[in-house]
Amino acid sequence: MEIKEVKGILEAKVCVGEEQLNSNVYAACGCDLMSDVLAFAKEKVLLLTGLINPQVIRTAEMLDIKAIVFVRGKSPTEDMIELAKEKNIVLLSTHYPLYTACGKLYEKGLGGGGEV
Repeated sequence: MEIKEVKGILEAKVCVGEEQLNSNVYAACGCDLMSDVLAFAKEKVLLLTGLINPQVIRTAEMLDIKAIVFVRGKSPTEDMIELAKEKNIVLLSTHYPLYTACGKLYEKGLGGGGEV
């Protein structure tokens, strides 16, 4: 799924990375615990989280996560935006809670990558 489709489905605001919205993601991970995200470890995954912390960007960088969606109307800090620009990571913000955002994406065909 293209990131611009994610933006539309989640009625999301682009915080940084407008020029990368045509990039694809192949699975999604909804999580606030970065150690669990590290265990998930898939490339080209979309991370949905309510955690506003530079560690989220660092974790995404390590796993080649190309886009992060902040849920519940949260917005990244200026430091996070600058770091995401440097690392070419798209940051989006949606008003939906984590559970609802994940469900909307799943309903439109973006799985978690662990389906059989």
